[in-house]
Amino acid sequence: MERGGCVYIITNYNNTTFYTGVTSDIQSRIYEHINHTHEHAFSKRYKLSKLVYYKFYPSIEEAINEEKRIKGGSRLKKITLIETLNPRWEDLYQKEVKHW
Repeated sequence: MERGGCVYIITNYNNTTFYTGVTSDIQSRIYEHINHTHEHAFSKRYKLSKLVYYKFYPSIEEAINEEKRIKGGSRLKKITLIETLNPRWEDLYQKEVKHW
């Protein structure tokens, strides 16, 4: 059975810097970002710990393709995408994901 994937966007407290990523385990991956488990990670350097967007895909390949599309888009497109799911820019990890 193929494992699906999840595309996500995290940001900092002021919503000024974005990181778009892909994972097969959103709970664990965001936990790693929040707790800075990777010493030289972009998310640690820029204090990115707020999950503002995520979307699941049936396959990891589809998720990777969507991650590339999002990364290739403008900042405005990322903001629009975030606001379709999360207009108040809430931390979706704290609100939803960590409780699964």
